Amino acid sequence: MKNILVTGGAGFIGSNFIRMVLTEHPDCLVVNLDKLTYAGNLENLADLVGGGAAGTRGAGRTPVPQVPRVTAHDTPYRFVHGDICDAALVARVIDEHHIDTIVNFAAESHVDRSLTGPKIFIETNVTGTLCLLEAARDRNVDRFLQVSTDEVYGALGPEGQFTEQTLLSPNSPYSASKAAADHLVRAFGHTWGLKYNITRCSNNYGPYQFPEKLIPLMIHNALHDKELPVYGDGMQVRDWLYVYDHCTAIWRVLERAAPGEIYNIGGCNEKANLEVVNIILSRLGKPQSLIRHVKDRPGHDRRYAIDAGKIIRELGWKPSVTFEEGIARTIDWYLAGGKWLANVVSGAYQQYYERMYANR
Repeated sequence: MKNILVTGGAGFIGSNFIRMVLTEHPDCLVVNLDKLTYAGNLENLADLVGGGAAGTRGAGRTPVPQVPRVTAHDTPYRFVHGDICDAALVARVIDEHHIDTIVNFAAESHVDRSLTGPKIFIETNVTGTLCLLEAARDRNVDRFLQVSTDEVYGALGPEGQFTEQTLLSPNSPYSASKAAADHLVRAFGHTWGLKYNITRCSNNYGPYQFPEKLIPLMIHNALHDKELPVYGDGMQVRDWLYVYDHCTAIWRVLERAAPGEIYNIGGCNEKANLEVVNIILSRLGKPQSLIRHVKDRPGHDRRYAIDAGKIIRELGWKPSVTFEEGIARTIDWYLAGGKWLANVVSGAYQQYYERMYANR
């Protein structure tokens, strides 16, 4: 494992993974292939690789180049601007950089957006994954790791946890598209012998997360004394996983897992959304009166909970960051990252925010 193609590496989890690899495993070449949608931001890596020079998206930032752009060859990192649905580009990137490992983070990932525009989720999450799989098969790539989600399992009642044997029962266009991609990965392994792994994680949080997801949205609004929109009664339960722990788990799978194995990755931190919001308000010294309960989204799953026992037993991984530690680090990062936050909260984001929450 020397030459790694990371798709979606300018996004939240992908950029954190690249940061970890470049700092802890500098003998590896990392090639970042990213389309730079609204959630892709090269500023996430600028302090490590000078990513700003390659172009970023958003108000007040350098326009995205219209052709694939690659960073300078003086670091073990390359950036290629492009779409995973572009089969010719994917093939060329694999060939030119002698890729032996693919880690697929590239995805449309926000459930709310999948309710208002599901088509792009099918195009990126299903068709894009298929394109990567065909290229990996045709070029005998050593390992394909599909980064998936616990949402493919559906919803839980008040008891129990998702295991790797839980049947897939997705309840949103987003989770349905991820489940379809998981099935494709497994099918390529069964039919053509592609060496693959699938990881399914719980809710990630941490630095560089776009403020449409719960934790960065609440931090951003609280910092500006804006109302905090909480769906329904706010008692939807999620397992929270600090993003660095997720990245180390993926690396452990790449290093030690047998091909064909699937691993759940969880933080062992079940908390209701309302509890998380109150923790954020308390740490920022903001009043609970900022909370505004809004109409719940359609089909909102009530509870997710991950059983991470398999990866703990077989690969010796376990989360290193408690929720209390992780949320403190995350809030402190956003407090210190005012310029980053201001750049990503563009006019397009404001329009999306109004569309999602103004009439609830």
